[in-house]
Amino acid sequence: IMVSASVPNDTTFHPSTFILLGIPGMRDQHIWAAIPFCSMYILALVSNGTILYIIMKERTLHEPMYLFLCLLSITDLVLCSTTLPKMLTIFWLKSHIISYQGCLTQMFFVHTIFATESAVLLAMAFDRYVAICHPLHYASILNAMLIGKIGLACVVRGLLFVFPFVILIERLPFCGHHIIPHTYCEHMSIAKLACASIRPNTIYGLTVALSVTGMDVVLIATSYGLILRAVLRLPSKDAQFRAFSTCGAHICVILVFYAPAFFSFFTHRFGQQVPPHVHIVLANLYLLVPPALNPLVYGINIKQIRLRIFHFFMGRR
Repeated sequence: IMVSASVPNDTTFHPSTFILLGIPGMRDQHIWAAIPFCSMYILALVSNGTILYIIMKERTLHEPMYLFLCLLSITDLVLCSTTLPKMLTIFWLKSHIISYQGCLTQMFFVHTIFATESAVLLAMAFDRYVAICHPLHYASILNAMLIGKIGLACVVRGLLFVFPFVILIERLPFCGHHIIPHTYCEHMSIAKLACASIRPNTIYGLTVALSVTGMDVVLIATSYGLILRAVLRLPSKDAQFRAFSTCGAHICVILVFYAPAFFSFFTHRFGQQVPPHVHIVLANLYLLVPPALNPLVYGINIKQIRLRIFHFFMGRR
């Protein structure tokens, strides 16, 4: 891919387009690499769509835990759809060009939805804490109005913390090449192309990751510490098993979501020894694996969802 390195005449030095390279060092394998990514994307669309349909159709599932699961499925669908369609056009159609505004829009949605999903996972941990530690007050505490407010707060928080990323990118001049060695537009990938100091971008990105997402992880861990203490005090082994089964699904989802995300984040900033193609593959997996696996994890571990899915597919035959 050839791109002009000439400096624009305008004072902002904003290019009209960027070029998304794909996975560095694997350009010859792009066609084949797209197959598992496309398969996971289709799985994410079908499985999350099925979860949403079943929960909306079954009035018996209109409870806080399942409404939060709906929120999770919606964020999963948006999260993977912000990157996968463009990535597949890069791999299969060799459509590497993306407009400057399109790139910033993609960056904004990727980071906003990621922050929103992190907040939704925290809300789900709070739901499990109230259900297990304060079961008699569960229905009165987590009513429909509060769930709506929590969902709105999750989205607004993401918007407020991510919008400064756009401002920090807009202030940068881009007077070199415009090739992004990635499959989608991510904050630091864009910032590294600038011919000015990106220290504010680095500091703010690190601050958001540690204070927002990091705080979510701490609060989720605290919730499950309290839940574990309460579960171990239950007199019945059967009650303990039921509590662990619903919490186990959530813990699996949390690990799948945060582990590759934090690894990708820190290697992007500090992991100079990590090969570029490894980082890019991980950066794609942390946006795609959770949406593909979350419905399967909940479908397998939560009896009510598992039964509804079974009847749904059997009823179509």
